[in-house]
Amino acid sequence: MTRDYSQLFPNATPKPAATRLSQLGWQPFFAQQLEADALTETPPVRITEVHRSGLVCLGETLNVEVPPDDDLTVGDWLLYDAEHPKDSVRLERKSLIQRVAAGRLKYVQLIAANVDTVFIVTSANADFNIARLERYIALCFEADVDPVILVTKPDLTDDAEDYLARAAAISDRVPALAINAKKDDVAECLSDWAKPGRTVAFLGSSGVGKSTLTNALAGTELDTQGVREDDAKGRHTTRHRQLYLTENGPAVLDTPGMRELQLTDVAAGISELFEDIEDLATRCKFRDCAHESEPGCAVQAAIASGDLDPARLERFRKLAAEETHNRESIAEKRARQKGFAKHVKRVTKDKPNRR
Repeated sequence: MTRDYSQLFPNATPKPAATRLSQLGWQPFFAQQLEADALTETPPVRITEVHRSGLVCLGETLNVEVPPDDDLTVGDWLLYDAEHPKDSVRLERKSLIQRVAAGRLKYVQLIAANVDTVFIVTSANADFNIARLERYIALCFEADVDPVILVTKPDLTDDAEDYLARAAAISDRVPALAINAKKDDVAECLSDWAKPGRTVAFLGSSGVGKSTLTNALAGTELDTQGVREDDAKGRHTTRHRQLYLTENGPAVLDTPGMRELQLTDVAAGISELFEDIEDLATRCKFRDCAHESEPGCAVQAAIASGDLDPARLERFRKLAAEETHNRESIAEKRARQKGFAKHVKRVTKDKPNRR
């Protein structure tokens, strides 16, 4: 039987129960954007689900839906306008994770907003890929989000320590942990980042254990599937991004697996990830050094001395070139769309009215 000892300590201050807003990840960053009247007239709500039919939003006492909007994503905070939901105002974002949408059409796809920590999930099998992990890290650095690499399924391999060492070597600014998503200590292992009032997200390929980790952290019961035995490829379980509340922990975002992660507008994130190469480049004899066969190239000297892996340089070049190409392609597309819109507006304006 549980005994109530509060009578013995009359001066003890009971721990206040978590409000729904705090469970949703409400922070001073967002509160300082509001005037006092706004809390009553247009209360804050957070987008927890994105569907084609609309955006599911939760607030302190609200569970509402607003019309779909390509400029909004899961994790965004809105000032809910009950009379005109489509006019609900989005608060300034603390962070934004985005990518180039998969497929031939180049456009920016919003993944999540206002995330504090991203757990980049990979498994200790054929899914493990250094280049892909670097893409996720560059994405996080650009968004000013703390990345943490989680290597799952360590119990299914004899080389778990090798996988973990390779993950940890990517950047000394990114912690790497080996974690069994099916064990009971998941919340304890992630406690340094998964704190009340914060928002965490699991990103990675299909089948690496994102939904299993979400279940362990948020107490949900999401369907999970393992990887295929023949090629270690994951099978899709999560179909859409959704933010889950926890009673005494963070808001937890589960996401579908990403087959492709094309980057754009992450030049600063790439520079942070490859700051060793960027630093070497400043020591080259020529300012426009291509780091190939030029005399006095500090980058090639580092490769020759064994201080720099040539494969890392090649990944840096590939990622930087891809980012530049995607950024320019999207900018050209936007310029064409803007020019066409102006043309239509001009033609419509000059066209005589017909009665």
